[in-house]
Amino acid sequence: VLNHRMDFGKLVIRIIFFSQTNIGILGNFSLIFYYLVLYYREHTLKPIELILMHLMAANALVILSAGVPQTMAVWGLKHFLNDFGCKLLLYIHGFSRSVSICTICFLSVFQAMTISLRKSCWKDHKVKDAKYVGSFISLLWVFYMLTNLIFFVYPFIKMNNENVTRKRDFGYCYMEVWDEISDSLYAALVMCPEVFFSGLIAWSSGSMIVFLYRHKQKIQHIRSFHISYRNSHESRATQNILVLVSTFLAFYTLSTILRGCIALLYNQSWWLVNITRLTSLCFPCFGPFVFISHYSIVSRLSLARVRKRKMIS
Repeated sequence: VLNHRMDFGKLVIRIIFFSQTNIGILGNFSLIFYYLVLYYREHTLKPIELILMHLMAANALVILSAGVPQTMAVWGLKHFLNDFGCKLLLYIHGFSRSVSICTICFLSVFQAMTISLRKSCWKDHKVKDAKYVGSFISLLWVFYMLTNLIFFVYPFIKMNNENVTRKRDFGYCYMEVWDEISDSLYAALVMCPEVFFSGLIAWSSGSMIVFLYRHKQKIQHIRSFHISYRNSHESRATQNILVLVSTFLAFYTLSTILRGCIALLYNQSWWLVNITRLTSLCFPCFGPFVFISHYSIVSRLSLARVRKRKMIS
């Protein structure tokens, strides 16, 4: 009976991995395609839409480099990658995950600055800064590609060293860990900035919550329909970003806690390892649907079509 329960549990994990990966690929690539169509129709994207398009692209790379091979591993295709393929996938996963975290941080801070500086003396600079959003995110991609390149090249530099301390099993491949220097570099260049970005996300989200609360109290005394309508759109856009950011913080915190448990435990159970991997993929897979549920894509495309017809006529 116990063996049947274990087999049933493993089957459930396999189905969850398969479903989660396919849902994530569908959601992220659908939004990327939507933004490309929107750009083709309007020849421009709003700063937040541009940030979200890059966020979905980073999430799609996370799923392709981690979710797909892990799904293949739990379905029985073990250690199908050689050493180079393993390091290449881990490199892609590393920089895409860092870009995803930094982009969601930039999205949260950008929205907080947008709503807080709307009536200040810096509102003209806000418009100018929005023009450089694409360049800034492109620099993020280049920076994290170069940063994570250290962890891709370092094992090949140390290949002549025979002091292999341990091997890490990722399910779909093994990776040899040569010494503690790579772990220290990873903590300094990747983990510490991620913790800082998470704190910055929490701070900017708190600022938006405070703004929304004060904003709601102010518009209660305004009778004008036009102002209330405009303000409701601003509040709704901010609430959408807050939902997306809160989802990220919840999944990221849970994933960090589970990864810490794995690092502290000597004997790692099969269940804990796979649940940790599932949790780490939750935001990249379900983030697009959180955004879609709070953003009317159909109405946005319809509005773009109406504007195009008016320009033609």
